[in-house]
Amino acid sequence: MLVDRDRLLGHVTRIATTPRPAGSPELSAAGEYVTEVLQNSGWIVDPEPFEATAETGQSLAGVNLIARHRDHPWSNGPRFCLGAHLDSRENSPGADDNGSAVAAVLEIARLLPERWPEPSAFDLELVAFDLEEYGMLGGRQRAEHCRREQIDLRGMVSLEMLGYCVQAPRSQTLPRSLVGKYPDVGNWIAVIGNQNSDALIAAFCDGLKTVPRLPVETLQVPDNGNWLQATRLSDHSPYWDAGYPALMITDTAFLRNPHYHMATDTVDTLNFEFLTQVTEGCLEAMVRILSREI
Repeated sequence: MLVDRDRLLGHVTRIATTPRPAGSPELSAAGEYVTEVLQNSGWIVDPEPFEATAETGQSLAGVNLIARHRDHPWSNGPRFCLGAHLDSRENSPGADDNGSAVAAVLEIARLLPERWPEPSAFDLELVAFDLEEYGMLGGRQRAEHCRREQIDLRGMVSLEMLGYCVQAPRSQTLPRSLVGKYPDVGNWIAVIGNQNSDALIAAFCDGLKTVPRLPVETLQVPDNGNWLQATRLSDHSPYWDAGYPALMITDTAFLRNPHYHMATDTVDTLNFEFLTQVTEGCLEAMVRILSREI
């Protein structure tokens, strides 16, 4: 494998030792770390400050980190977005939610330039989203920016909790409507898209399925997932609402991980072999997506 397990472990350990709620010094420090790692991999990082109103009515200030590679500058052509949210709940260090996915983005950012197809079908932006835990506010801000600036965004993928894996029977729970349709062992990665995401689901699954012994399951929901709210719980959902094809790649969060949004969501609860496999599959998927139009 190209993906380095020890690098993933180091990233999660650095990011997810303490909670990173909105506006906290810990979140700022995590943002500085992400920026430094991306810059060392050849990416130019632009902070994008914004203000938004949380679901509670609270006014919050956030900062999305938008990265483009120095050797692959943006054009006026079609663009693709890969991202993960950096913030956590106030009471949780958020190792799985969402340190695991941020680590995956950082490792993909390191390895992708070596495999970047020429010519590329898309410009690529990497995003570390802020304020996801307050109602996907960072995702909403960026999706609205793409609409406002008339960016030709052809697809978006949100990496959301990638590191929790268990092999025990009945370790995976499911919404009632999906019981019996998916395995009850929590050892697979899920690819979730909406009614506009057929081609994107297929393209991303093609990459994930190149990884030996990585079980992959897919779900396509109608009506932007409004009838199954668990499928909307990441920064992809504002992109759905804005009309863009988008996916969530996830270990299914609270449907599997008992530490979700708790103080026990710590590095030692993660399965880094599984996270390495998932990251490898996501890297392969991104290479394939950049090689062809969706």
